Amino acid sequence: MAAAQTMTGDFHTDLKALLPRLRIYALSLARDRDRADDLVQETIVKALAGRNSFRTGTNFGAWLFRIQRNEFISGLRRSRPTVCLDDVVSNTLSHPPRQESGLIMREFLGAFRQLAHGQREALLLAVLEGYPYARIAEHCGVSIGTIKSRISRARSLLETFLTGEEGVVGEPIAAPTRPALSTSMTLAS
Repeated sequence: MAAAQTMTGDFHTDLKALLPRLRIYALSLARDRDRADDLVQETIVKALAGRNSFRTGTNFGAWLFRIQRNEFISGLRRSRPTVCLDDVVSNTLSHPPRQESGLIMREFLGAFRQLAHGQREALLLAVLEGYPYARIAEHCGVSIGTIKSRISRARSLLETFLTGEEGVVGEPIAAPTRPALSTSMTLAS
């Protein structure tokens, strides 16, 4: 290598001698004159800042070209396009977790199945269908007071089953077998 043989050993002199070769190498990397000039300037600044890390007797040109190549790669990494994580598109790529709601629903259905038939029916008609107590009582063939009692007990039992607290309310009430039972007989059963 002719360039390696003409090195004088003086840091600044050797650096000035390698500037044209550094610019050619920078042009081959950057493929743009302005970016190549910036790359040469950054290389010189890094070489001057790291002057103490250069070991005399080693290849000065190779040391400079390594700095330039590393600086070019670092520049590519810095200018790499990034995606903002708060972007609306990134929010559409993920789905909210559904496991917990499935577990809650499974637990609710298990507790709901433990209710007596009359309580389940009254609760469904009142809460889901939105029927008034009079219409539910007419449908079930019992008095309004019985419907109110069934709904109240069903809600209390559901709360007991779901929270795990025992002893709040007694056993579920069985549904009457005949639709026209009196109120006193329904409450007693």
